[in-house]
Amino acid sequence: MKCTEPSRPVGRRGRLWLAMLMAVQVGGLLLSQQARADEFTDLLDLLKAKGTLSASEYRTLLDKHRQHLAMNAPRPAAGGAMLAGTAAGSATAAAMPAGTEATSARTSADSAQILAQAQQAAAQAQASAQVAAAASAKLAAVDTRRLVRADPYTPGKGIGLTAGDFNFNISGFVNGFYTYNRPGGGQAVAGGVSTGPSRFDSSSVRNGLLPAGLVLKMSTTQAGIDINTVFGIYPGLNSADPGAFNANSGGSPVGLGTAGVDFRQAYITAGTSSFGTVKVGRDLGLFGSDAILDDATLLSVGATGSNSAPGNTSLGRIGVGYVYADWLPQISYASPVMHGVQLSMGVMTPLDAYNYAGSGLSATSTSHSGPMMQGKLTWDFGKADGFNGRIWSGFLFQRDSHLTSSVIPVDSSVHANASAGELGTKLNYGPWQTVLYYYRGNGLGTTGLFFDGLAQDGRRRTSQGYYAQLSYQFTHRLKAVASYGASQLYSVPGEDVPLLVRRNLSEIGAIYYSLTRGLSLVGEYTHTSSTAQGPHRGTDDSISGGAIFVF
Repeated sequence: MKCTEPSRPVGRRGRLWLAMLMAVQVGGLLLSQQARADEFTDLLDLLKAKGTLSASEYRTLLDKHRQHLAMNAPRPAAGGAMLAGTAAGSATAAAMPAGTEATSARTSADSAQILAQAQQAAAQAQASAQVAAAASAKLAAVDTRRLVRADPYTPGKGIGLTAGDFNFNISGFVNGFYTYNRPGGGQAVAGGVSTGPSRFDSSSVRNGLLPAGLVLKMSTTQAGIDINTVFGIYPGLNSADPGAFNANSGGSPVGLGTAGVDFRQAYITAGTSSFGTVKVGRDLGLFGSDAILDDATLLSVGATGSNSAPGNTSLGRIGVGYVYADWLPQISYASPVMHGVQLSMGVMTPLDAYNYAGSGLSATSTSHSGPMMQGKLTWDFGKADGFNGRIWSGFLFQRDSHLTSSVIPVDSSVHANASAGELGTKLNYGPWQTVLYYYRGNGLGTTGLFFDGLAQDGRRRTSQGYYAQLSYQFTHRLKAVASYGASQLYSVPGEDVPLLVRRNLSEIGAIYYSLTRGLSLVGEYTHTSSTAQGPHRGTDDSISGGAIFVF
Protein backbone atom coordinates (compact mmCIF):
# COMPACT_ATOMS: atom_id res chain seq x y z
CA MET A 1 0.00 0.00 0.00
CA LYS A 2 1.44 3.25 -1.16
CA CYS A 3 1.50 5.97 1.37
CA THR A 4 0.79 9.47 0.26
CA GLU A 5 2.93 12.17 1.70
CA PRO A 6 0.79 14.50 3.70
CA SER A 7 0.33 17.97 2.22
CA ARG A 8 2.43 20.62 3.72
CA PRO A 9 0.61 23.59 4.99
CA VAL A 10 0.88 26.70 2.84
CA GLY A 11 2.98 29.37 4.39
CA ARG A 12 2.07 32.98 4.95
CA ARG A 13 3.86 34.11 1.80
CA GLY A 14 2.00 31.44 -0.26
CA ARG A 15 -1.36 32.57 0.99
CA LEU A 16 -0.62 36.15 -0.02
CA TRP A 17 0.40 35.11 -3.53
CA LEU A 18 -2.83 33.05 -3.87
CA ALA A 19 -5.02 35.99 -2.78
CA MET A 20 -3.28 38.31 -5.22
CA LEU A 21 -3.78 35.82 -8.07
CA MET A 22 -7.52 35.47 -7.36
CA ALA A 23 -7.91 39.24 -7.06
CA VAL A 24 -6.31 39.68 -10.47
CA GLN A 25 -8.65 37.06 -11.95
CA VAL A 26 -11.79 38.63 -10.42
CA GLY A 27 -10.64 42.12 -11.36
CA GLY A 28 -10.03 40.94 -14.90
CA LEU A 29 -13.52 39.49 -15.01
CA LEU A 30 -15.06 42.72 -13.77
CA LEU A 31 -13.03 44.78 -16.21
CA SER A 32 -14.15 42.44 -19.00
CA GLN A 33 -17.83 42.93 -18.00
CA GLN A 34 -17.35 46.68 -17.79
CA ALA A 35 -15.66 46.72 -21.18
CA ARG A 36 -18.51 44.73 -22.70
CA ALA A 37 -21.03 47.03 -21.02
CA ASP A 38 -19.28 50.10 -22.43
CA GLU A 39 -19.07 48.47 -25.86
CA PHE A 40 -22.79 47.60 -25.80
CA THR A 41 -23.81 51.10 -24.69
CA ASP A 42 -21.55 52.71 -27.29
CA LEU A 43 -23.12 50.51 -29.98
CA LEU A 44 -26.64 51.53 -28.95
CA ASP A 45 -25.65 55.21 -28.95
CA LEU A 46 -24.11 54.87 -32.41
CA LEU A 47 -27.19 53.13 -33.88
CA LYS A 48 -29.50 55.73 -32.37
CA ALA A 49 -27.39 58.60 -33.72
CA LYS A 50 -27.53 57.10 -37.22
CA GLY A 51 -31.29 56.74 -36.99
CA THR A 52 -31.18 52.96 -37.24
CA LEU A 53 -32.85 52.63 -33.85
CA SER A 54 -35.87 54.65 -32.87
CA ALA A 55 -36.01 56.29 -29.46
CA SER A 56 -38.36 53.60 -28.14
CA GLU A 57 -36.16 50.77 -29.49
CA TYR A 58 -33.06 52.42 -27.95
CA ARG A 59 -34.71 52.74 -24.53
CA THR A 60 -35.97 49.14 -24.61
CA LEU A 61 -32.53 47.64 -25.38
CA LEU A 62 -30.77 49.89 -22.86
CA ASP A 63 -33.25 48.99 -20.09
CA LYS A 64 -32.76 45.27 -20.75
CA HIS A 65 -28.98 45.73 -20.57
CA ARG A 66 -29.20 47.62 -17.29
CA GLN A 67 -31.46 44.94 -15.81
CA HIS A 68 -28.91 42.29 -16.75
CA LEU A 69 -26.07 44.25 -15.14
CA ALA A 70 -28.13 44.71 -11.99
CA MET A 71 -28.75 40.97 -11.77
CA ASN A 72 -25.00 40.26 -11.96
CA ALA A 73 -23.79 43.18 -9.85
CA PRO A 74 -21.97 42.33 -6.54
CA ARG A 75 -24.38 42.10 -3.64
CA PRO A 76 -23.83 42.02 0.14
CA ALA A 77 -23.50 38.46 1.42
CA ALA A 78 -24.97 37.15 4.66
CA GLY A 79 -23.41 38.74 7.68
CA GLY A 80 -22.55 41.93 5.83
CA ALA A 81 -19.50 40.58 3.94
CA MET A 82 -19.06 41.98 0.41
CA LEU A 83 -18.77 39.67 -2.59
CA ALA A 84 -15.95 39.93 -5.06
CA GLY A 85 -15.76 43.05 -7.08
CA THR A 86 -15.41 45.52 -4.22
CA ALA A 87 -12.31 46.58 -2.42
CA ALA A 88 -13.65 45.27 0.87
CA GLY A 89 -14.56 41.96 -0.65
CA SER A 90 -11.20 41.05 -2.13
CA ALA A 91 -10.26 38.96 0.87
CA THR A 92 -13.59 37.23 0.79
CA ALA A 93 -13.10 36.46 -2.89
CA ALA A 94 -9.84 34.76 -2.01
CA ALA A 95 -11.72 32.37 0.19
CA MET A 96 -14.44 31.57 -2.38
CA PRO A 97 -14.71 27.98 -3.57
CA ALA A 98 -13.39 26.86 -6.94
CA GLY A 99 -16.87 27.19 -8.58
CA THR A 100 -16.47 30.98 -8.64
CA GLU A 101 -14.39 30.84 -11.78
CA ALA A 102 -17.13 28.82 -13.54
CA THR A 103 -19.76 31.37 -12.47
CA SER A 104 -17.63 34.21 -13.79
CA ALA A 105 -17.18 32.37 -17.06
CA ARG A 106 -20.95 31.96 -17.40
CA THR A 107 -21.44 35.66 -16.68
CA SER A 108 -18.97 36.55 -19.41
CA ALA A 109 -20.77 34.20 -21.80
CA ASP A 110 -24.14 35.80 -20.95
CA SER A 111 -22.75 39.26 -21.65
CA ALA A 112 -21.36 38.08 -24.97
CA GLN A 113 -24.75 36.56 -25.86
CA ILE A 114 -26.61 39.79 -25.02
CA LEU A 115 -24.14 41.78 -27.09
CA ALA A 116 -24.63 39.40 -30.03
CA GLN A 117 -28.43 39.70 -29.72
CA ALA A 118 -28.18 43.48 -29.63
CA GLN A 119 -25.98 43.51 -32.70
CA GLN A 120 -28.43 41.22 -34.51
CA ALA A 121 -31.42 43.43 -33.51
CA ALA A 122 -29.52 46.50 -34.63
CA ALA A 123 -28.74 44.89 -37.98
CA GLN A 124 -32.41 43.99 -38.45
CA ALA A 125 -33.51 47.50 -37.49
CA GLN A 126 -31.01 49.00 -39.92
CA ALA A 127 -32.29 46.71 -42.70
CA SER A 128 -35.89 47.73 -41.92
CA ALA A 129 -34.91 51.38 -41.97
CA GLN A 130 -33.27 50.90 -45.36
CA VAL A 131 -36.41 49.22 -46.73
CA ALA A 132 -38.59 52.03 -45.34
CA ALA A 133 -36.29 54.66 -46.81
CA ALA A 134 -36.42 52.94 -50.20
CA ALA A 135 -40.23 52.76 -50.03
CA SER A 136 -40.43 56.45 -49.09
CA ALA A 137 -38.16 57.37 -51.98
CA LYS A 138 -40.29 55.30 -54.35
CA LEU A 139 -43.49 56.92 -53.07
CA ALA A 140 -41.97 60.39 -53.41
CA ALA A 141 -41.24 59.62 -57.04
CA VAL A 142 -44.89 58.68 -57.72
CA ASP A 143 -47.13 61.32 -59.33
CA THR A 144 -49.85 61.76 -56.67
CA ARG A 145 -52.23 62.98 -59.35
CA ARG A 146 -52.46 59.39 -60.50
CA LEU A 147 -53.56 58.11 -57.10
CA VAL A 148 -57.19 57.51 -56.10
CA ARG A 149 -57.94 58.11 -52.42
CA ALA A 150 -61.10 57.54 -50.40
CA ASP A 151 -62.29 60.51 -48.34
CA PRO A 152 -63.53 60.11 -44.73
CA TYR A 153 -67.20 59.14 -44.78
CA THR A 154 -69.79 61.47 -43.29
CA PRO A 155 -73.26 59.91 -42.89
CA GLY A 156 -75.70 61.30 -45.42
CA LYS A 157 -72.97 63.12 -47.38
CA GLY A 158 -72.13 60.36 -49.84
CA ILE A 159 -68.98 58.41 -50.60
CA GLY A 160 -66.08 60.62 -51.63
CA LEU A 161 -63.09 59.78 -53.81
CA THR A 162 -60.18 61.97 -54.85
CA ALA A 163 -58.24 61.33 -58.04
CA GLY A 164 -55.59 63.95 -58.67
CA ASP A 165 -57.32 67.31 -59.06
CA PHE A 166 -60.80 65.79 -59.24
CA ASN A 167 -63.18 65.02 -56.36
CA PHE A 168 -65.97 62.51 -56.89
CA ASN A 169 -69.02 61.92 -54.71
CA ILE A 170 -71.59 59.15 -54.92
CA SER A 171 -74.75 59.59 -52.85
CA GLY A 172 -78.27 58.29 -52.94
CA PHE A 173 -81.33 56.98 -51.18
CA VAL A 174 -83.86 54.17 -51.43
CA ASN A 175 -87.32 54.10 -49.90
CA GLY A 176 -90.41 51.94 -49.89
CA PHE A 177 -93.79 52.18 -48.16
CA TYR A 178 -96.86 50.07 -47.69
CA THR A 179 -99.83 52.41 -48.22
CA TYR A 180 -103.47 51.68 -47.53
CA ASN A 181 -105.92 54.23 -48.95
CA ARG A 182 -109.60 54.39 -48.04
CA PRO A 183 -111.81 56.70 -50.14
CA GLY A 184 -114.43 58.62 -48.20
CA GLY A 185 -116.78 58.89 -51.15
CA GLY A 186 -118.06 61.92 -52.99
CA GLN A 187 -118.34 63.07 -56.59
CA ALA A 188 -115.63 63.52 -59.20
CA VAL A 189 -113.64 66.76 -59.05
CA ALA A 190 -111.76 67.70 -62.23
CA GLY A 191 -108.18 68.45 -61.20
CA GLY A 192 -108.72 67.14 -57.67
CA VAL A 193 -106.06 65.06 -55.93
CA SER A 194 -108.34 63.13 -53.55
CA THR A 195 -109.18 59.52 -54.41
CA GLY A 196 -112.58 59.85 -52.71
CA PRO A 197 -114.74 59.46 -55.85
CA SER A 198 -113.10 56.10 -56.71
CA ARG A 199 -115.08 54.41 -53.87
CA PHE A 200 -112.66 51.47 -53.69
CA ASP A 201 -110.01 50.81 -51.06
CA SER A 202 -106.50 50.27 -52.37
CA SER A 203 -103.21 48.86 -51.13
CA SER A 204 -99.77 49.19 -52.64
CA VAL A 205 -96.07 48.95 -51.96
CA ARG A 206 -94.70 52.11 -53.47
CA ASN A 207 -92.32 55.03 -53.32
CA GLY A 208 -93.09 58.11 -51.30
CA LEU A 209 -92.70 61.69 -52.50
CA LEU A 210 -89.12 60.72 -53.34
CA PRO A 211 -88.34 57.90 -55.74
CA ALA A 212 -85.05 56.09 -55.26
CA GLY A 213 -82.04 58.18 -56.23
CA LEU A 214 -78.42 57.85 -57.30
CA VAL A 215 -76.49 61.11 -57.58
CA LEU A 216 -73.01 61.32 -59.10
CA LYS A 217 -70.97 64.50 -58.57
CA MET A 218 -67.57 65.63 -59.80
CA SER A 219 -65.76 68.79 -58.73
CA THR A 220 -62.43 70.37 -59.55
CA THR A 221 -60.72 73.75 -59.69
CA GLN A 222 -59.14 74.92 -62.93
CA ALA A 223 -57.59 78.34 -63.51
CA GLY A 224 -59.06 79.46 -60.19
CA ILE A 225 -62.62 78.51 -61.23
CA ASP A 226 -64.60 75.96 -59.21
CA ILE A 227 -66.29 73.52 -61.60
CA ASN A 228 -68.93 70.93 -60.69
CA THR A 229 -70.95 68.41 -62.67
CA VAL A 230 -73.99 66.52 -61.38
CA PHE A 231 -75.95 63.57 -62.74
CA GLY A 232 -79.10 62.58 -60.83
CA ILE A 233 -80.87 59.33 -61.69
CA TYR A 234 -84.20 58.62 -59.95
CA PRO A 235 -85.87 55.23 -60.57
CA GLY A 236 -89.22 54.21 -59.13
CA LEU A 237 -90.44 50.95 -57.64
CA ASN A 238 -93.62 50.49 -59.64
CA SER A 239 -94.07 49.70 -63.32
CA ALA A 240 -94.54 52.88 -65.33
CA ASP A 241 -97.25 53.80 -67.82
CA PRO A 242 -95.61 56.58 -69.86
CA GLY A 243 -97.89 59.44 -70.76
CA ALA A 244 -97.79 63.22 -70.77
CA PHE A 245 -95.88 63.12 -67.47
CA ASN A 246 -93.63 60.22 -68.57
CA ALA A 247 -92.68 58.12 -65.51
CA ASN A 248 -94.91 60.36 -63.36
CA SER A 249 -98.03 59.64 -65.42
CA GLY A 250 -99.16 56.84 -63.15
CA GLY A 251 -98.37 53.18 -62.90
CA SER A 252 -99.22 50.10 -64.91
CA PRO A 253 -99.90 47.31 -62.38
CA VAL A 254 -99.75 44.41 -64.87
CA GLY A 255 -97.21 41.66 -65.45
CA LEU A 256 -94.05 42.19 -67.51
CA GLY A 257 -93.99 45.89 -66.63
CA THR A 258 -90.81 47.87 -65.96
CA ALA A 259 -90.14 50.67 -63.54
CA GLY A 260 -89.72 54.22 -64.71
CA VAL A 261 -86.41 56.06 -64.57
CA ASP A 262 -86.47 59.83 -64.08
CA PHE A 263 -83.15 61.42 -65.13
CA ARG A 264 -83.87 64.63 -63.26
CA GLN A 265 -80.44 66.21 -63.03
CA ALA A 266 -77.67 66.80 -65.55
CA TYR A 267 -75.87 70.10 -65.12
CA ILE A 268 -72.57 71.89 -64.63
CA THR A 269 -71.72 74.83 -62.41
CA ALA A 270 -68.76 77.19 -62.62
CA GLY A 271 -67.83 80.10 -60.39
CA THR A 272 -65.69 81.64 -57.70
CA SER A 273 -66.33 82.77 -54.14
CA SER A 274 -66.21 86.42 -55.19
CA PHE A 275 -68.16 86.21 -58.45
CA GLY A 276 -70.83 83.65 -57.64
CA THR A 277 -71.90 80.54 -59.54
CA VAL A 278 -73.41 79.96 -62.98
CA LYS A 279 -75.41 76.79 -63.60
CA VAL A 280 -76.15 75.29 -67.02
CA GLY A 281 -78.29 72.17 -67.42
CA ARG A 282 -81.33 70.49 -65.90
CA ASP A 283 -82.05 70.93 -62.19
CA LEU A 284 -84.77 71.90 -59.72
CA GLY A 285 -86.38 75.24 -60.50
CA LEU A 286 -86.03 78.24 -58.20
CA PHE A 287 -89.70 79.07 -57.63
CA GLY A 288 -91.17 76.69 -55.05
CA SER A 289 -87.86 74.90 -54.43
CA ASP A 290 -87.61 75.73 -50.72
CA ALA A 291 -91.27 74.85 -50.25
CA ILE A 292 -90.73 71.25 -51.35
CA LEU A 293 -87.27 70.83 -49.82
CA ASP A 294 -88.62 71.86 -46.40
CA ASP A 295 -91.70 69.65 -46.72
CA ALA A 296 -91.46 66.77 -44.22
CA THR A 297 -93.39 64.48 -46.59
CA LEU A 298 -90.29 64.51 -48.78
CA LEU A 299 -89.24 61.57 -46.59
CA SER A 300 -92.68 59.97 -46.46
CA VAL A 301 -95.82 59.76 -48.64
CA GLY A 302 -98.32 62.55 -47.95
CA ALA A 303 -101.21 62.78 -50.39
CA THR A 304 -101.12 59.50 -52.31
CA GLY A 305 -102.45 60.49 -55.73
CA SER A 306 -103.32 57.26 -57.52
CA ASN A 307 -102.66 54.45 -55.03
CA SER A 308 -104.22 51.63 -57.04
CA ALA A 309 -101.71 52.23 -59.86
CA PRO A 310 -98.80 54.20 -58.33
CA GLY A 311 -96.39 56.15 -60.46
CA ASN A 312 -92.80 56.98 -59.58
CA THR A 313 -93.83 59.13 -56.63
CA SER A 314 -96.70 60.19 -54.42
CA LEU A 315 -97.79 63.83 -54.19
CA GLY A 316 -96.64 64.71 -50.68
CA ARG A 317 -97.84 68.32 -50.43
CA ILE A 318 -97.75 68.99 -54.17
CA GLY A 319 -101.12 70.53 -54.99
CA VAL A 320 -102.05 70.74 -51.31
CA GLY A 321 -99.79 73.61 -50.20
CA TYR A 322 -97.51 74.48 -53.10
CA VAL A 323 -97.05 74.11 -56.85
CA TYR A 324 -94.38 71.63 -57.88
CA ALA A 325 -91.07 73.41 -58.60
CA ASP A 326 -90.19 70.83 -61.28
CA TRP A 327 -86.87 69.93 -62.91
CA LEU A 328 -86.18 72.47 -65.62
CA PRO A 329 -83.51 73.06 -68.28
CA GLN A 330 -81.97 76.34 -67.18
CA ILE A 331 -79.16 78.85 -67.16
CA SER A 332 -79.10 80.41 -63.72
CA TYR A 333 -76.84 82.50 -61.53
CA ALA A 334 -76.39 82.45 -57.75
CA SER A 335 -74.60 85.37 -56.12
CA PRO A 336 -72.00 85.00 -53.36
CA VAL A 337 -73.50 84.76 -49.88
CA MET A 338 -73.10 88.07 -48.04
CA HIS A 339 -74.20 88.22 -44.40
CA GLY A 340 -76.43 85.21 -45.07
CA VAL A 341 -78.14 86.81 -48.09
CA GLN A 342 -78.06 85.26 -51.56
CA LEU A 343 -79.80 86.17 -54.82
CA SER A 344 -80.52 83.60 -57.54
CA MET A 345 -81.86 84.34 -61.02
CA GLY A 346 -82.41 82.13 -64.03
CA VAL A 347 -83.97 81.60 -67.42
CA MET A 348 -85.68 78.26 -68.04
CA THR A 349 -87.26 76.41 -70.91
CA PRO A 350 -90.91 77.58 -70.90
CA LEU A 351 -93.62 75.03 -70.21
CA ASP A 352 -96.94 74.74 -72.00
CA ALA A 353 -100.15 75.83 -70.34
CA TYR A 354 -101.79 72.45 -69.68
CA ASN A 355 -105.41 71.33 -69.40
CA TYR A 356 -104.96 68.98 -66.43
CA ALA A 357 -108.65 68.96 -65.52
CA GLY A 358 -109.59 67.66 -68.97
CA SER A 359 -112.94 68.04 -70.74
CA GLY A 360 -111.78 71.27 -72.37
CA LEU A 361 -112.04 73.18 -69.09
CA SER A 362 -108.79 75.11 -69.61
CA ALA A 363 -106.99 76.78 -72.51
CA THR A 364 -103.58 75.48 -73.58
CA SER A 365 -100.49 76.89 -75.26
CA THR A 366 -97.73 75.40 -77.40
CA SER A 367 -95.79 78.51 -78.41
CA HIS A 368 -93.49 80.74 -76.38
CA SER A 369 -91.69 83.80 -77.66
CA GLY A 370 -89.42 84.05 -74.61
CA PRO A 371 -88.04 81.94 -71.78
CA MET A 372 -89.53 81.38 -68.37
CA MET A 373 -87.83 83.59 -65.79
CA GLN A 374 -87.48 82.79 -62.10
CA GLY A 375 -85.73 84.38 -59.16
CA LYS A 376 -85.27 83.81 -55.44
CA LEU A 377 -83.84 85.80 -52.53
CA THR A 378 -82.83 83.96 -49.35
CA TRP A 379 -81.58 85.08 -45.96
CA ASP A 380 -80.07 82.57 -43.53
CA PHE A 381 -79.66 83.85 -39.98
CA GLY A 382 -78.93 82.80 -36.42
CA LYS A 383 -76.52 80.34 -34.86
CA ALA A 384 -76.46 76.60 -35.43
CA ASP A 385 -76.80 75.85 -31.69
CA GLY A 386 -79.48 78.45 -30.99
CA PHE A 387 -82.33 80.19 -32.74
CA ASN A 388 -81.78 80.12 -36.49
CA GLY A 389 -83.67 79.91 -39.73
CA ARG A 390 -84.24 81.08 -43.27
CA ILE A 391 -86.59 83.56 -44.92
CA TRP A 392 -87.07 83.43 -48.67
CA SER A 393 -89.13 85.01 -51.41
CA GLY A 394 -89.34 84.22 -55.10
CA PHE A 395 -91.03 85.05 -58.37
CA LEU A 396 -91.90 83.46 -61.71
CA PHE A 397 -92.85 84.91 -65.11
CA GLN A 398 -93.71 83.32 -68.45
CA ARG A 399 -95.49 84.51 -71.61
CA ASP A 400 -97.86 82.00 -73.19
CA SER A 401 -98.54 82.58 -76.88
CA HIS A 402 -100.96 81.12 -79.42
CA LEU A 403 -103.53 79.92 -76.91
CA THR A 404 -105.99 77.29 -78.02
CA SER A 405 -109.31 76.00 -76.67
CA SER A 406 -112.77 75.09 -77.82
CA VAL A 407 -113.92 78.73 -77.55
CA ILE A 408 -110.85 80.52 -79.00
CA PRO A 409 -110.99 80.97 -82.80
CA VAL A 410 -108.27 79.06 -84.63
CA ASP A 411 -107.04 82.10 -86.58
CA SER A 412 -106.88 84.37 -83.53
CA SER A 413 -103.72 85.41 -81.69
CA VAL A 414 -104.41 85.21 -77.97
CA HIS A 415 -101.65 85.29 -75.42
CA ALA A 416 -101.32 85.51 -71.61
CA ASN A 417 -98.59 86.46 -69.15
CA ALA A 418 -98.35 84.03 -66.25
CA SER A 419 -96.76 85.34 -63.05
CA ALA A 420 -96.43 84.34 -59.40
CA GLY A 421 -94.75 85.25 -56.13
CA GLU A 422 -93.96 83.36 -52.94
CA LEU A 423 -92.86 83.96 -49.36
CA GLY A 424 -91.72 81.43 -46.79
CA THR A 425 -89.74 80.86 -43.63
CA LYS A 426 -88.20 77.99 -41.70
CA LEU A 427 -87.41 78.58 -38.02
CA ASN A 428 -85.44 76.33 -35.65
CA TYR A 429 -85.24 76.62 -31.90
CA GLY A 430 -84.01 73.71 -29.80
CA PRO A 431 -86.06 70.63 -30.65
CA TRP A 432 -88.74 72.69 -32.43
CA GLN A 433 -88.97 73.51 -36.12
CA THR A 434 -91.64 75.53 -37.92
CA VAL A 435 -92.18 76.01 -41.66
CA LEU A 436 -94.64 78.60 -43.01
CA TYR A 437 -95.23 79.11 -46.73
CA TYR A 438 -97.54 81.09 -49.02
CA TYR A 439 -97.77 81.65 -52.79
CA ARG A 440 -100.09 83.50 -55.15
CA GLY A 441 -100.16 83.62 -58.93
CA ASN A 442 -102.07 84.60 -62.06
CA GLY A 443 -102.02 82.04 -64.84
CA LEU A 444 -99.80 79.86 -62.61
CA GLY A 445 -102.43 77.18 -62.10
CA THR A 446 -102.39 74.54 -59.38
CA THR A 447 -100.54 71.30 -58.54
CA GLY A 448 -98.11 71.57 -61.51
CA LEU A 449 -96.72 74.66 -63.22
CA PHE A 450 -99.41 76.15 -65.50
CA PHE A 451 -101.92 73.34 -64.84
CA ASP A 452 -105.41 74.82 -65.48
CA GLY A 453 -104.03 78.34 -65.07
CA LEU A 454 -105.98 79.74 -68.05
CA ALA A 455 -109.73 79.91 -68.51
CA GLN A 456 -111.30 78.60 -71.72
CA ASP A 457 -111.18 82.06 -73.26
CA GLY A 458 -107.52 82.60 -72.32
CA ARG A 459 -108.00 84.79 -69.27
CA ARG A 460 -105.72 84.08 -66.33
CA ARG A 461 -107.11 82.29 -63.31
CA THR A 462 -105.86 83.35 -59.88
CA SER A 463 -104.45 80.70 -57.60
CA GLN A 464 -102.93 80.66 -54.13
CA GLY A 465 -101.78 78.17 -51.55
CA TYR A 466 -100.15 77.77 -48.17
CA TYR A 467 -98.99 75.26 -45.62
CA ALA A 468 -97.90 75.29 -41.99
CA GLN A 469 -95.68 72.57 -40.56
CA LEU A 470 -94.56 71.95 -36.98
CA SER A 471 -92.07 69.31 -35.88
CA TYR A 472 -90.62 68.31 -32.52
CA GLN A 473 -87.46 66.25 -31.96
CA PHE A 474 -88.17 64.14 -28.86
CA THR A 475 -84.74 62.46 -28.93
CA HIS A 476 -81.90 62.36 -31.44
CA ARG A 477 -83.75 59.39 -32.99
CA LEU A 478 -87.46 60.21 -32.66
CA LYS A 479 -89.28 63.09 -34.38
CA ALA A 480 -92.97 63.91 -34.81
CA VAL A 481 -94.38 66.17 -37.54
CA ALA A 482 -97.82 67.68 -38.15
CA SER A 483 -98.81 69.86 -41.09
CA TYR A 484 -101.84 71.49 -42.67
CA GLY A 485 -102.07 73.03 -46.12
CA ALA A 486 -104.22 73.78 -49.15
CA SER A 487 -104.03 74.99 -52.74
CA GLN A 488 -106.87 77.02 -54.26
CA LEU A 489 -107.83 77.84 -57.85
CA TYR A 490 -110.38 80.57 -58.60
CA SER A 491 -112.51 80.75 -61.71
CA VAL A 492 -112.63 84.02 -63.65
CA PRO A 493 -115.77 86.20 -63.54
CA GLY A 494 -118.57 84.79 -65.69
CA GLU A 495 -116.90 81.40 -66.10
CA ASP A 496 -119.17 78.35 -65.65
CA VAL A 497 -116.96 75.39 -64.68
CA PRO A 498 -118.69 73.66 -61.73
CA LEU A 499 -116.60 70.47 -62.01
CA LEU A 500 -113.24 72.27 -61.96
CA VAL A 501 -111.28 71.98 -58.73
CA ARG A 502 -111.46 74.94 -56.37
CA ARG A 503 -109.47 73.60 -53.43
CA ASN A 504 -107.25 70.64 -52.57
CA LEU A 505 -106.47 70.25 -48.86
CA SER A 506 -104.59 67.78 -46.68
CA GLU A 507 -103.83 67.21 -43.02
CA ILE A 508 -100.77 65.09 -42.26
CA GLY A 509 -99.21 63.60 -39.14
CA ALA A 510 -96.06 61.48 -39.14
CA ILE A 511 -93.49 59.84 -36.88
CA TYR A 512 -89.87 59.43 -37.99
CA TYR A 513 -87.51 57.10 -36.12
CA SER A 514 -83.80 56.95 -36.97
CA LEU A 515 -82.86 53.31 -36.55
CA THR A 516 -79.26 54.00 -37.64
CA ARG A 517 -77.39 57.02 -38.98
CA GLY A 518 -78.75 56.32 -42.46
CA LEU A 519 -81.85 54.16 -41.98
CA SER A 520 -85.15 55.67 -40.80
CA LEU A 521 -88.55 54.13 -40.16
CA VAL A 522 -91.66 56.19 -40.97
CA GLY A 523 -95.30 55.95 -39.99
CA GLU A 524 -97.84 58.44 -41.38
CA TYR A 525 -101.52 59.33 -41.54
CA THR A 526 -102.99 61.64 -44.21
CA HIS A 527 -106.47 63.05 -44.76
CA THR A 528 -107.06 64.65 -48.17
CA SER A 529 -110.07 66.42 -49.64
CA SER A 530 -110.87 67.99 -53.02
CA THR A 531 -113.64 70.54 -53.55
CA ALA A 532 -114.97 71.69 -56.93
CA GLN A 533 -116.18 75.12 -58.04
CA GLY A 534 -119.66 73.59 -57.80
CA PRO A 535 -121.08 71.28 -55.09
CA HIS A 536 -118.87 68.24 -55.75
CA ARG A 537 -116.46 67.10 -53.08
CA GLY A 538 -114.36 64.00 -52.34
CA THR A 539 -112.26 62.86 -49.38
CA ASP A 540 -109.92 60.00 -48.54
CA ASP A 541 -107.72 58.75 -45.72
CA SER A 542 -104.46 56.86 -45.99
CA ILE A 543 -101.99 55.16 -43.68
CA SER A 544 -98.41 54.53 -44.72
CA GLY A 545 -95.48 52.76 -43.12
CA GLY A 546 -92.04 52.10 -44.49
CA ALA A 547 -88.37 52.89 -44.46
CA ILE A 548 -85.86 55.14 -46.17
CA PHE A 549 -82.09 54.73 -46.32
CA VAL A 550 -79.83 57.66 -47.19
CA PHE A 551 -76.10 57.48 -47.85
